[in-house]
Amino acid sequence: MHTPRYNNLAIALHWILAVALVYQIALGLWMVDIPKSPPGLRAEWFNWHKSIGMSLGLAVVLRGVWRLKSGAPTFPLGLPVWQRSLANINHGVLYACMVVMPVSGFLGSTYSPYPIKFFGVVLPKLWAASPPLKELMSTLHFGASRLFMLAITLHILAALWHLAKGDDVFGRMMPGKSA
Repeated sequence: MHTPRYNNLAIALHWILAVALVYQIALGLWMVDIPKSPPGLRAEWFNWHKSIGMSLGLAVVLRGVWRLKSGAPTFPLGLPVWQRSLANINHGVLYACMVVMPVSGFLGSTYSPYPIKFFGVVLPKLWAASPPLKELMSTLHFGASRLFMLAITLHILAALWHLAKGDDVFGRMMPGKSA
């Protein structure tokens, strides 16, 4: 039985974002351990992370708009309702995290006393520094990143499970000839 696939653009966006987001998570985990001395090195990496994050935030919005416009292919007919429900919930969590992380990261940066540099260009300050709001946004950013890593893990495990089962779910997002 043939199951509809995502189109080639959706597949490309999925895999490009997947690689970029995993890179961004790895960078975020690594950079927090950079010592504050010598001055500048830590700031450079944080600004790189912020620049990538803002770019990915825009890419996620474009991906979301494309998904809303194009929809998703139907699940295979034999897929149990509980699997469909869990897939929909996990996709919702993935999308929510992909929105919350760049927004909270950006807002947290705007509430910090340090300038935000977008690929070296200093962005204008939107308001005065606020340590409590900075802390709130940092906590939200951190929590969303942990939830995102869990959702990614579940997503990958489910994909591998479907691959091992040999059903039609895995191939819906694999590069190749689109339906």
